[in-house]
Amino acid sequence: MSCSNQETDIEEEYIPVPFSLKVPELFQQKLIDPLIPNNNPLTEEGVALGKKLFFDKKLSGNNTQACATCHKPQNSFTDDTRFSEGVEGVFGVRNSMPLINLAWNFSDKFAWDGKELGLERQALEPVTNPIEMHSNWSNVVSKLEQDPEYPILFSRAFGTTLIDSILVAKAIAQFERILISGNSKFDQYLLGNATLSLQELNGFAVFMDEEKGDCFHCHGSDNNPLWTDNEFHNNGLDASFNDLGLGTVTGDPNDNGKFRSPTLRNLTFTAPYMHDGRFATLEEVINHYSEGLQFSPTIDPLMKKVSQGGVQLSVEEKISLKAFLLTLTDFQFINNPDFRN
Repeated sequence: MSCSNQETDIEEEYIPVPFSLKVPELFQQKLIDPLIPNNNPLTEEGVALGKKLFFDKKLSGNNTQACATCHKPQNSFTDDTRFSEGVEGVFGVRNSMPLINLAWNFSDKFAWDGKELGLERQALEPVTNPIEMHSNWSNVVSKLEQDPEYPILFSRAFGTTLIDSILVAKAIAQFERILISGNSKFDQYLLGNATLSLQELNGFAVFMDEEKGDCFHCHGSDNNPLWTDNEFHNNGLDASFNDLGLGTVTGDPNDNGKFRSPTLRNLTFTAPYMHDGRFATLEEVINHYSEGLQFSPTIDPLMKKVSQGGVQLSVEEKISLKAFLLTLTDFQFINNPDFRN
């Protein structure tokens, strides 16, 4: 009797490569480290998979829409219409939010009303929402499994060819966390690499003056380059509410009419404005805070001059304020090929 040893080829487990997040210099100076969950670290493979999924229309019920349909890179990952249209021609009641600097949202509450706790959970909801992508995860997973590329990509990113909704959401969240905007003219000004015009400087002064624009409490400053506090405020849009905002989520009447403060970065590309897209231009937004405030029981205490209708800016102050706001435009972010399909 003879014996022989049969060698078996065992494939070594693939180890994903950690992703090197490019944190802008100003953010390094002004902000604490971004929030990256321990159970979903950034990897090259995870981010690449998330990007592919973000632009893939297979996630919708009829294969006509992707995440990027309502969060367009050229619009700073928001939409250019008041309300986004779902796969079946149904429109929602809110404007899509821009996806910028989400890794620094330390409240970890996402969407206009804070209904999604964590970026991974937020990535799950639009797929099954009947007025958005109107699919179900069983069908989405089946389509991804039948694609020859996805099992390999999931294996490299997460060590398994078994695809499920949790891993899809994790991958999309990884891609969304690298969408960092931090190279506007004003960023470069703060770093000493750019000069502002007198009008732009005057606009920043209006923005920071508590008796003038008084914008910085909710929308950041030279010391908070996110240009949002990521908190929820009733900013005097209405005297009564058809949409309760945060109040719908918490059930607390004191939260009625409160919505998350959006970032002021890239306003050039993110019109229309407010949670319901009611303002088509920056001029309309500025006019609202100047003379259009409406009182309601939950109005934010920061709207100190609501009894006067607003802060009553002069024409010159309004023009200067707009000029400053436009210095927060980051053209490098808009044109970054790493963020395009």
